[in-house]
Amino acid sequence: MTDRNQRFAGRRIYLTGAASGIGRATAQILAQGGAKLALVDVNEAGLKIVASETGGVVLPTDLRDGAAIDRSVAQAAEQLGGLDGVVNCAGVPSGGLIDQLSPDEWDRVVAINLTAPYRVCHAAVPLMRGEANGSIVNVASGVGLLPTAAGATAYAASKGGLIAFTRALAKDVGPSIRANCVCPGVAETPMTERILHSQDEASAAAFVAQYTLNRVADAAEIAEGIAFLLSHEASFVTGSTLSVDGGRVFH
Repeated sequence: MTDRNQRFAGRRIYLTGAASGIGRATAQILAQGGAKLALVDVNEAGLKIVASETGGVVLPTDLRDGAAIDRSVAQAAEQLGGLDGVVNCAGVPSGGLIDQLSPDEWDRVVAINLTAPYRVCHAAVPLMRGEANGSIVNVASGVGLLPTAAGATAYAASKGGLIAFTRALAKDVGPSIRANCVCPGVAETPMTERILHSQDEASAAAFVAQYTLNRVADAAEIAEGIAFLLSHEASFVTGSTLSVDGGRVFH
């Protein structure tokens, strides 16, 4: 069995959304396991904090800019000495019923949640071919499997698309690279703060009651699922969707 404290030794991983939330928790777990990290986010100040915790390389990147993604991936491979792992964790929420959802808002959500992972993979896969233990993990959402409420069309479509993209991607990149998807349930992160803490006590309780474990996740619990799929322990897992959701969606 691989020593957990060294299970990512020698790995070189490109991680988006690294400045906070699930991305930050993932960076911490991977660094503890010995990985070298390229930390990617639009929030440069947040990246510098995470870099101080993990020793990662800071790559501020606007994921709506395809050319910036290409440069970022190339810089990561240069500074880390190659790439054998990618985690597409960056994401943005969206709300509003369909007749209130502007085309600009739709485009923004799809650009970051779906098109950016495509651009990252498009740039990274040629660099990963031939590497041992190549693995891509895309972070979607349980909402992509089963929407929780009205007003989530853009977000659910982007995350559902990411799930389908990952399944197809596994065919494209195998057998040398694995590709899998994590679908988190609700976790304590900056993105969910408004949902979790702006409701009255009864509404908050009803929201959490959708989850069989009857609680909100810590970001590290989601990050552990991501780390598993990146690791050698998941060496025979590809094209899979792992729900780390406290039992809201059974499939």
